Amino acid sequence: MQFEVTVLPSGRRYGVESGETLLAAAIRQGVGLPYSCRDGSCGTCKTRLVSGDITLRPHSDSALSVHDREQGFTLACCALADSDIVLDAPRVVAADMHPIKKMPCRVAAIEKPASDVAILRLQLPGSEALAYHPGQYLELALKDGTRRCYSMATARADEGGVELHIRRMPGGKFSGHVFDQIKPKDVLRLEGPLGTFFLREDAGKPIVLLASGTGFAPIKAIIEQIKRKGITVPATLYWGCRSKADLYLHDWALQAVEELPNLRYVPVLSEPRPEDGWTGRTGLVHQAVMADFPDLGGHQVYACGAPIMVDSARAEFTTACGLPPEAFYADSFVANHAQPVAAPSSSVSA
Repeated sequence: MQFEVTVLPSGRRYGVESGETLLAAAIRQGVGLPYSCRDGSCGTCKTRLVSGDITLRPHSDSALSVHDREQGFTLACCALADSDIVLDAPRVVAADMHPIKKMPCRVAAIEKPASDVAILRLQLPGSEALAYHPGQYLELALKDGTRRCYSMATARADEGGVELHIRRMPGGKFSGHVFDQIKPKDVLRLEGPLGTFFLREDAGKPIVLLASGTGFAPIKAIIEQIKRKGITVPATLYWGCRSKADLYLHDWALQAVEELPNLRYVPVLSEPRPEDGWTGRTGLVHQAVMADFPDLGGHQVYACGAPIMVDSARAEFTTACGLPPEAFYADSFVANHAQPVAAPSSSVSA
């Protein structure tokens, strides 16, 4: 049996099959419901159920609490329709998303700009294009079926392939393979693009780009998009890491500031080492944003990184700095999604 889902206020409608989640049906039909992990871990797809009956699959309490459910919220990635459904999802984009594809890819190069970070460059088939919004992520599969998600760190895939930033996780099967075994010309399989973390170009508001660790990857892609399209609204990049060595593309960020007069860069270290000789900002990166922008009412924020950073930023920016909740876009690192999922793909995919 098929039911109809209506999304307000956009008025978008789509069908959902028996046994299919609201999110899976939306992705299949190009309706841009926000999402990241797709398994009830992150809460990105939390939306208000205006009317209709659902069956909710198991999920993390941190993604959807009992209080959330009492307030009428559900998780689109875990909700099965038992009737026609109406959702309140004001962040649904009007334009269709790029189609999701599966294709082989070849490792073109591997660089290690830090002891625990690898930059993996993938060459895509010459006969097949991969279109995506900068900020989205893809899912990689090894030969044994192990799958992990990583944000694309480049704005387009037609100029040198796709770049991924992968942090080595202790005991991590996938990241360990990347660091110890993978080599140029190895073949992987990818699926993407995935996620709804990308720049809303028509907002016309000053932009705050907030990253921690390898959450910098999709932020880098967005900065490349700003440069490519000549977007002139003021943008400020905050990148939070433990020590200076963790700012693995610090020089790239400095160069971006040179090339983009409307871009400002603020690196923030939480635990600088004595040998860093650090004279810049210290502490928690989201608090540096609050110190500089006590009023975020007229801004839009794009945040990617560790869940504690993303959750703290969302809560404090909206309650203390006046940021409208719908102007906060985020990917956080959840257990099965490495940057976003950190993602996008973050705890981080190993």
